[in-house]
Amino acid sequence: MQNIVLVIHLILSVTLIGIVLLQRSEGGGLGIGGGGGGNGGGGRPKAAPLAKVTWIIAVAFLITSITLTIIAARNAGGSSVVDGFTSSEAPAIELPTALDGNLLPPSSSDEPALPPKAE
Repeated sequence: MQNIVLVIHLILSVTLIGIVLLQRSEGGGLGIGGGGGGNGGGGRPKAAPLAKVTWIIAVAFLITSITLTIIAARNAGGSSVVDGFTSSEAPAIELPTALDGNLLPPSSSDEPALPPKAE
């Protein structure tokens, strides 16, 4: 069921993108793009058939989105991703320790870590 709704959802999304790109700009809020349309400077022009199809596909897209959310919530079954881990599966983290228990850097009087170069 989820796969069927998902395929329909993907088809609707691609179709919605295509239809929106096919429509002519009506000069949005920024005052750019094609505009006017000769409606005499007032009111909204009558909705084009392509705009009605856009609304229908947009509503169908929202319905499939909500349906997929409901299906995913039912399949979750109240479990969490963290519930899948047990303490035996978690790797032990080993913290670095000093060899002699001294965490301070060596002083200048200590022997060098590297042997002297042979000449």
